[in-house]
Amino acid sequence: MFSGIVAATGRILDVAPLEDGVRLTVDVGALGLDDVQLGDSIAHNGVCLTVIAREGNRVQFDVSRETLNCTVGLDAPGEVNLEKALRLADRLGGHLVTGHVDGIGEVVKFAPIGESHELVIRAPAALAGYIARKGSITVDGVSLTVNWVKGRDFSINLIPHTVQVTTLKRLAPGARVNLEIDLIARYVERMQAWRESGEEATS
Repeated sequence: MFSGIVAATGRILDVAPLEDGVRLTVDVGALGLDDVQLGDSIAHNGVCLTVIAREGNRVQFDVSRETLNCTVGLDAPGEVNLEKALRLADRLGGHLVTGHVDGIGEVVKFAPIGESHELVIRAPAALAGYIARKGSITVDGVSLTVNWVKGRDFSINLIPHTVQVTTLKRLAPGARVNLEIDLIARYVERMQAWRESGEEATS
């Protein structure tokens, strides 16, 4: 589990093809590795990946073809948002994030408003119903609060600190981003569907 509070930005240095996916070599930048072991999880742009090797500040991760097919930003060299998995004693500064991307959104608007920026994203139709005003959503691994929702479009206000310390500063209209909906919304939908199916009454 993660919180959506980006600890550092790193850079994918190499993408080596595997039989069914790729192997990433990542320079993790300022991300502390003192407590990171082989097999640990680190989120890259919101995607949970497992450490398979490390040498100094360079860490390797295998990414399956299935993951590549349903995410963006992991198939070529470039900057990525990084976060180590939570420990039970950590503060939950954002919201509960699984590191399992639900879909890919498209940036409609990214523009300064005073000292902040407004980010408007168009969600896939299948995810739009899970996004609510003042609810939480993860965009490229960053926990954010939704300001408004209109159909499939939703708006987020980015404070200067978030823009400065994440890769979101590089967004522009047309860019694609990884989205993970609020974990609670998934369970609410499942409970409602179960009740409406009548299975609850007969089980």
